[in-house]
Amino acid sequence: MTETEGILTEVLPTLLIGAAGAALFWAIGFPAAVLTGPAAAVSLATLLGLRSRVPLGLRDAVFLVIGISIGSTVTPEVVATALAWPVSLAILTGTLVLVLVLVRAILAHGFGYDPLTALLAATPGHLSYVLGLSTDLKADVPRVALVQSVRVLLLTLLVPVLISLWGAEGTAYLPDRGTMSPVSALAVFGLAVALGLVFRRFGVPAPLLLGAMAASAAGHGSNLTPGALPPWATTVAFVVMGSLIGTRFRGLDRRGLLGAFAAGAAATFVACAVAAAGAVLAARIVDLPPAALLLAFAPGGVEVMAALAVETGLEPAFVAAHHVFRLVVLSVLMPIVLARRRVP
Repeated sequence: MTETEGILTEVLPTLLIGAAGAALFWAIGFPAAVLTGPAAAVSLATLLGLRSRVPLGLRDAVFLVIGISIGSTVTPEVVATALAWPVSLAILTGTLVLVLVLVRAILAHGFGYDPLTALLAATPGHLSYVLGLSTDLKADVPRVALVQSVRVLLLTLLVPVLISLWGAEGTAYLPDRGTMSPVSALAVFGLAVALGLVFRRFGVPAPLLLGAMAASAAGHGSNLTPGALPPWATTVAFVVMGSLIGTRFRGLDRRGLLGAFAAGAAATFVACAVAAAGAVLAARIVDLPPAALLLAFAPGGVEVMAALAVETGLEPAFVAAHHVFRLVVLSVLMPIVLARRRVP
């Protein structure tokens, strides 16, 4: 199949289904519709046999747009709030360890996973890192991939609902920021790509997203690049991001799908409960809405949770910082845990 044929038969249908899902979820009033709608629609279509695909170049462009949107929310108020972040980061670390312990036990004793596969499937977020470890350590990679994919999908759908039920209203979008000038946008995008390539060279997870966040935060924090990206740009980025989530089910073993979905649902429920408890505790100390803390603590991927924070307007910089910190903790913690288990 040529690239042109692939675009017509795989990419275009994926994006059209994603856009239709966004429109449907918006019509029924589902929270964060432009992200959750495409995730649900493309996931369903993929499970029904669609060869869904989002090209790497388009994915990278979306990461840049979302990263710049997050960085543009950096304000003096956000910097002031950062003084309280060590407290919430400590609570986040505690919830992370608790999730690993509880979910690993559930998968091992409730679903018959071997100890290594249960541990890797229980690891919240950092999907590429976890799958890499699973392959190197000869764990049950399909089971790990299925549980992790179910977790991402359910969190994308459930977290906005929980936030809505919590009655939270985001404040990250300020009405008087205006639109970023073409010169400023070009400068930020150029720096974002450069930083992203540097991060990728050093093996940093989600390098383009983090590079864009850093470049945008520097430009907006210094007021050198004021303004926000046009709303249409972020809307398109969210639709593509949601569609990308749905493509994760492509090629997965359907025979084990039902069992993996049950395991993933149980793992997600427990992880969400622990995250919500941690968010309530942290909200008593940090002067931020519990819903923002739930987004920061939710065991989803940094890209998805950061996108939800932008879409809902709930402290995107704060949320993104916590998810990046979680990736760092997992990168350090997992080799230690695996070494103590004496896994060859």
